[in-house]
Amino acid sequence: MNAWNKFWNWYENKILGSIILIAIIQFIQVPHMIWNADIMLEAGIISRVHPVIDWLYGVDLIEIISIINVGMIMFSLIKKRQSNKKQIEKVA
Repeated sequence: MNAWNKFWNWYENKILGSIILIAIIQFIQVPHMIWNADIMLEAGIISRVHPVIDWLYGVDLIEIISIINVGMIMFSLIKKRQSNKKQIEKVA
């Protein structure tokens, strides 16, 4: 096995821990988004135009997409690890 393959094997073994850390940081953003939307809507800066527009401007939608993406990546990696363990058990 060459150095390139060794690096990628190491990286793949460590990526789930990295994704979990990113997920924790992302999930901490949820109260911030709610707080931000509340402040923006109460201040009247963008509110009272239309309820949907108020919500869209008051909440950072990029963070929502990122949170969903990190959750899906975590689910995929956990599912892949469980599948690999089952295959190893069948062989042994």
